[in-house]
Amino acid sequence: MKPKFGVVIFPGSNCDYDAYYALKKIMNADATFLWHKDRDLQDSNVIILPGGFAYGDYLRCGAIARFSPIMNSVIEFANKGGIVLGICNGFQVLLEAGLLPGVMIKNKSLQFVCKDVYLTVKNKNTIFTGGINTGKPLKIPVAHGEGNYFADDNTLKSLQDNNQIVFQYSSKDGLYAEEFNPNGSTLNIAGIMNKKGNVMGMMPHPERVCDPILGKTDGQMIFSSILSSVN
Repeated sequence: MKPKFGVVIFPGSNCDYDAYYALKKIMNADATFLWHKDRDLQDSNVIILPGGFAYGDYLRCGAIARFSPIMNSVIEFANKGGIVLGICNGFQVLLEAGLLPGVMIKNKSLQFVCKDVYLTVKNKNTIFTGGINTGKPLKIPVAHGEGNYFADDNTLKSLQDNNQIVFQYSSKDGLYAEEFNPNGSTLNIAGIMNKKGNVMGMMPHPERVCDPILGKTDGQMIFSSILSSVN
């Protein structure tokens, strides 16, 4: 039986179908939509919190979505070891829900950033990166106005000590420098996971670089890693 992915839809989600399409049509996985007012995860093995502007990003990004009824089920699912991936706005929701540490603030430029970036895999031994066998950084797009990850020194040290930093912004050759950081994120952080390793948030959009017709497929490696972990 194929693993089942549940893609949550919040009011304002706009990358939900992109994620669904990438999973079902490109990765040949079983996928279903989960409405934010429901509590039933429909026996999903993996939960995807997609990008967009949940509840218009009023108050703070993800602050209202965190209180949607479905999130009670997602939190319980994650606490029991269930796999959860938050992408862009979904990452922000995970932070607001306390499933991941830290916060998101406005991009250093105070402008919306939409472009391809390069990601170096900082931790290759995770559910989300185990199948990435390329020897070079991944090329994946970002599209956000508040992707500047921030945390206090103790939290950052804990992330480093426990190998919870999964992706960092870099050059195409893997060089870490401020010029390759699209939003000012601390330590060039593009993606982190919890200590258990079953919940990850990332600002770049892997679902947008899965279809070969687009000429970019690096996002496939993230989803295939998850599929292999569930199988």
